[in-house]
Amino acid sequence: MAQSNVCWGIEIGAAAIKAVKLENDAGTVRVLEYAVIPHAKVLSTPGVDADDVLRISLGTLTSQYDLSKAQIAVSVPGHSAFARFAKLPPVEPKKVPDIVKFEAMQQIPFPLEQVEWDYQTFVSPDSPDVEVGIFAITKDRVAERLQMLQDLGITPNYVVLSPIAVYNALAYDLEFGPKTPGTIIVDVGTTSTDLVIATPGRMWVRTFPIGGHQFTDALVQQFQLSYPKAEKLKREAEDTKHARQVFQAMRPVFTDLAQDIQRSIGYYQSLNKDADLTRLIGVGSTFRLPGLRKYLKQQLSMDVYRIEQFKRTNLAGAKAAAAPAAPDAPPADAKTAAFQDASLNLATAYGLALQGLGLNAVGGNLMPVSVLRKSMWREKVPMFGLAAGLALAAGAVMFYTPVRDYFDVSGRVIDPVVARTVSQASVLKKDADEAGVLSAGEPDMKAANMVALLSGRGLYAYVAADVGQIFTAADRRLGTWAADVAPRAGADGIAPPAPVIPPAPAFSLTRLDTEYMPPESGSESEPAEEGVAPSPLAAIEAFPRIRCEMSMTTAVPEPRRFVKDTVDRWLRDNAKRSGIPYTIVFAEPSFSVQETARQAGEGAAPAGRGEVGEGGRPSEERRAPRSGRYGARPGERPGERPGEEMSEEEISRINRAARGPEIGGSSAGPTAAERSESRNAAAATEEINRLAPLAPEGEPPPQPTAQVTARWYVVFMPPSPPAEGDAASAPAEGGGT
Repeated sequence: MAQSNVCWGIEIGAAAIKAVKLENDAGTVRVLEYAVIPHAKVLSTPGVDADDVLRISLGTLTSQYDLSKAQIAVSVPGHSAFARFAKLPPVEPKKVPDIVKFEAMQQIPFPLEQVEWDYQTFVSPDSPDVEVGIFAITKDRVAERLQMLQDLGITPNYVVLSPIAVYNALAYDLEFGPKTPGTIIVDVGTTSTDLVIATPGRMWVRTFPIGGHQFTDALVQQFQLSYPKAEKLKREAEDTKHARQVFQAMRPVFTDLAQDIQRSIGYYQSLNKDADLTRLIGVGSTFRLPGLRKYLKQQLSMDVYRIEQFKRTNLAGAKAAAAPAAPDAPPADAKTAAFQDASLNLATAYGLALQGLGLNAVGGNLMPVSVLRKSMWREKVPMFGLAAGLALAAGAVMFYTPVRDYFDVSGRVIDPVVARTVSQASVLKKDADEAGVLSAGEPDMKAANMVALLSGRGLYAYVAADVGQIFTAADRRLGTWAADVAPRAGADGIAPPAPVIPPAPAFSLTRLDTEYMPPESGSESEPAEEGVAPSPLAAIEAFPRIRCEMSMTTAVPEPRRFVKDTVDRWLRDNAKRSGIPYTIVFAEPSFSVQETARQAGEGAAPAGRGEVGEGGRPSEERRAPRSGRYGARPGERPGERPGEEMSEEEISRINRAARGPEIGGSSAGPTAAERSESRNAAAATEEINRLAPLAPEGEPPPQPTAQVTARWYVVFMPPSPPAEGDAASAPAEGGGT
């Protein structure tokens, strides 16, 4: 709210109405007027109607002083509102309002819809912690007070707690700063006492039910007096001859007040171990009681002061309400002395007026926003009327001038030179329009399109990497798949033969199709049928995306289950990843599996080379690996396999090896040349085998048992996450078909 340079601060107390009118004159605060209007009866008097007494006192104020043309700030007592303090966790400044609202819900003992509340953050210069003060009052209570004020023609701009106003008054007048010692402000009111602890950068408030009423009630009980007489005796206690007996009767209340102050200080120091509280400043007329300051100083072991006068206020032309209406005005010194004498009671009103001038240290306006808006609108209505009148006058002038010029021009004869020039200009404009030189030319987008071809060229590398990770995850799962699909034993205790798990890779890629799809912001999706959830693909049409379709084959048993446990799971678990510029989205079904006839349990053809035998296993003929130089299986000798033919030289060599060396035969042993040649041949063979060994003929690759097709979209959404429940950010659950 914008601040004015003049403001009335009005404290609605239980003993009197106290008001101060301040003006901010180029940084100098001056008191224009002040008033102290005692109630006909103190509101704590038994049997008194507080509303009637307040209406009479406020009516006196409005009749003697002009409250218009200035902002108005009123107070509510601390015991009728709430003041709570809490430390905030370290968060970003923009998140502080949300955290404070959460704290308010925890601290205020009413739903937030039933209260008017505000807050103030505090930061100590020697601590990184941020503390918040939350101030609240119920809407019913503030509405009742505002209704009374509006009935008397008072519409306030600020509703502030009394302890906050007292703190603002002393913080401004004593110039609280980082080096100000810890100060305890005690405002002893009529029915309660507000205790404010001020340390550099922060404040703390507590209100307890001990005030002037308790002192008066002690005299009523001790001397059996009426309440008004006891109130008068309390105020004149210092001058009466029975002063000793009076103070002896009030001594228990002195003790209770000191104990409550000590408890408040002890509680605050338990929360703030490093707090150094060195002085106490008293506010309120109760501090005029003799001996109270001395008693508190002894009990608290600290210096105790009271407000004698305001230091930063320039009294200029103020008049006191209690001053006698004499024909001759009192001298300036007398007015200054009267104001200084009333300063002890005007601290709250002084702080309220400072808040209206924008000179407050702590905020906290409990004025309902709806009432404030009505007040601001009412103030602006005259300005709107003036503006409307000026606009009407300006419109009339603007309308009159063109009409006059029109008739002046239409009544004159056009000069022939002007007419010829206008006609020639029309012809030239028509020719220019036909030639197309007046309209904007078609832009040449070739260069821009060539540059755009390079944008997004790295996106397909991400897609290819995803496919590679899918295959890697499937190969890892293949190692434990046998245990998952192993058949259980039947009733006879005999388990069927376990299915054969083929070696890696689990999938063989046959095709990967991708299609870029631009955003379709202009298209309107058809409304979903009632009771049918909208497709997640409808939510991604507004974003650029790539449609991916991957075809592959597999020979793994139970392929549908294997695909759901590998491909489908990987796509769902990695739909949104840090560092990846897209989100994976797919509609149901996310994949499809087309099994072969043998895998599906239909009749199988005879197994041959490259075929799959019964039950999905390779036939026995193709399963045994071949080894040896001539391709014989282990345990076989060359020529023992059906259909294999050997040359005569091989047969002769085998026979010679079987007979062994001939003894006594006619044939001679090998010559030296033959032995040398044999050794050279053996060495050459060994070298060839070392450099290029002949790998044994392995088992032919297993035949695929299923054709798998997986489909998904990679959607390029904005960096900020979509709203909760958005189908594009949460892929639907489910499996393939």
